[in-house]
Formats: sequence, C-alpha cells, structure tokens
Amino acid sequence: MESDSKLFEGPAVWYGRDLAKSDTWKYRLSEQDIVEIDAAIASVRQCNIEISNVGCEDFPLPTLGKVLTDIRHEVVHGRGFVVIKGLPVERYSIAEAAIAYWGVGTYLGEAVPQNGQGHLLGHIKDIGNNPHDPKTRIYTTNYRQPYHTDSCDVVGLLCLRKAKSGGLSNVTSSTTIHNEMLKHRPDLVDVLRQPFYVDRKGEIPAGKKPYYQMAVFHYYADYLTTIYARDFIEAAQQRHKDIPRLTDIQIEAMDMMDALAVSEDIRLDMSLVPGDIQLLHNHQILHAPTGYEDYEEPDRKRHLLRLWLSQVDGRPLPPIFEERYGNIELGTRRGGIFVPGVKENVPLEPEQATTG
Repeated sequence: MESDSKLFEGPAVWYGRDLAKSDTWKYRLSEQDIVEIDAAIASVRQCNIEISNVGCEDFPLPTLGKVLTDIRHEVVHGRGFVVIKGLPVERYSIAEAAIAYWGVGTYLGEAVPQNGQGHLLGHIKDIGNNPHDPKTRIYTTNYRQPYHTDSCDVVGLLCLRKAKSGGLSNVTSSTTIHNEMLKHRPDLVDVLRQPFYVDRKGEIPAGKKPYYQMAVFHYYADYLTTIYARDFIEAAQQRHKDIPRLTDIQIEAMDMMDALAVSEDIRLDMSLVPGDIQLLHNHQILHAPTGYEDYEEPDRKRHLLRLWLSQVDGRPLPPIFEERYGNIELGTRRGGIFVPGVKENVPLEPEQATTG
C-alpha cells in the first residue's frame, strides 16, 4: 500500500546551522520592560496574592504585555521558539523570581501541572535521584535528557543559575526531522505514525492504565504534530511485561530520529544564562538538556524554573491526545498531568521526592 506521508512547509521548518547566525529568535528586555515587571512584582506582594491566583490583571505590563503577545504568536504559530533575555534574577529572591516568571507567563498561556505532585511551577535541579531508575523524571538529576516533548502546548524555562559546566539546551524542529526522514527513509516515517507503548512513570490519571499508546508523528488539521519521549517508551518496556516488545524497525526509526535531532545541521545549541526565559512549542520542537557538572555549594547549584502552558488559541490536537493530555478542547485549559487526590500547588523550592 502506498504511503500517504507528505512533506511540510512553513516557518516550523528550520535548520540550526542557519539560526545560529541570527538573533531573530531572541528578545532582550528593555529598561522600561524591567521597570514594569518590578512594579508588578511589588503590587502582587503588597496585595498578598497567592502566585497561583495571579492573572494578567494582577500583573500589569502596559508596554511589555503587547510584546509578549507577539512573542506568544511566534512560538505557537511561527518558528516555535523564542528566548527572552535580561530578567534581573540576580537581585530577586526566589519568591520574587517566581512571581516575575509566573506574571510574564500569564501573558503567554495558562499554567497546567507538570507532574504527579501537582506542581504548577517546576524546578529543574539535581536533587540526587537515580537517572537509571525507569520511574525517575530525568530533570531531577544532572543526567543528559534525550530529545523529547512535554505534555503541554508550550514549555517555558527561566534560568536562575547555570551549572559549573555543561547544561546546554539543545532544540530542534521535529518538522525538519520528519521531512529529512521522509526524503531518505519514508518507511520509518510510516513506523513513527503508528502507536508505541508509553509509560506514565507512576503518574496515572483516574481510570487510566499505567501506560498508553501513542504515535510520534500525527497528521491532523493540516498540521504535523509531534509527541515523543523515548525514555518513557523504553521505561514502558522495562516496567510492563504485558506489552509487546519493541520491534527492530521501531528501534531503527527512533534511532534515526535521534540521530537527525543531534546532527549539527539541524540542532540549535543554546547556553541559557541567568535571566533567560526559553519558550518552546512542544508540538513542533524537540528539546534535550545536556548533562552537566554542578557546583558543590548548594546556593550555586544549577537551577531553572519551569512552566507548562496551555494555549486557548493553539492548534487543534488529534483525538488520541486525550490519552495523555486529558482535555484537548481549544478555548479551554488543556494538557498537564493530573493524578487523583493531588492538589495543584506552586512550590518555591524543589521537593526532595524520589520520583521527581
């Protein structure tokens, strides 16, 4: 049977070798922008508003707000990523940095929980978890993460502190990867359009199994939408003996996808510095933090804050995404990880949980 796979065009198709020479994907905060953010932080603190209750109306950004609207459009409907630079985190407390980041985030989407603990604000920090345990969320270690997407429309990272060495952020266009695979191995594109078994790593929504089935590439509503987390696919193989084993061609397809993602032509390397906010559209961008060596002193250790954001005017998602995202209706809060009995919360320090 002839394949119906097809090439995609538009701003979602890009090569890191080209963008590395450009600053078009960066926005540096102006002095006026920072004045507005500082005033908004002060207002939230003076009114004693819980971070999770802060909305745009509580965090007024008269001029920056319009810029953030344009940035959100570029992330969701354009290239798929932007880096905002220059938030003065060095003079903020952790609470002030969290308020600033959350407040900016309200212009970019609505926060959804990132893990089974209901965290609306995540902490990317090595807290000593075992990276080889299939239940570990790798972001709680200093281990390299494989290229992946997160279970939300947009993921944002705010860098508070860099590592001693390493810890780069590698990003790549999943649309470019798809097109390159289609040119050279269309049979493997067809494989990635069929379901794989994916582990939930113990974060199980009500009424669901501890794993689910999901393809990597989806053709839907004239979009190519990608969802991929190889470590979750391999965790399913390790933890659930009642599911079929990966076939040689499935492994070959993932190997080619990973090889293209790391290729120098396709990937873009970012060194996030304190004050940088990275925004990525999961449906068209794969990302992979590299491993790193950290400082010994606790107050110097690498630390990033993370938001998972839902987009009310994002792209339509295939119905199968309900298996991972729960609700997928446009105009509503969608995506995230929901576990029965867990209350959503905004922790200001990483929790020392064994599973992340």
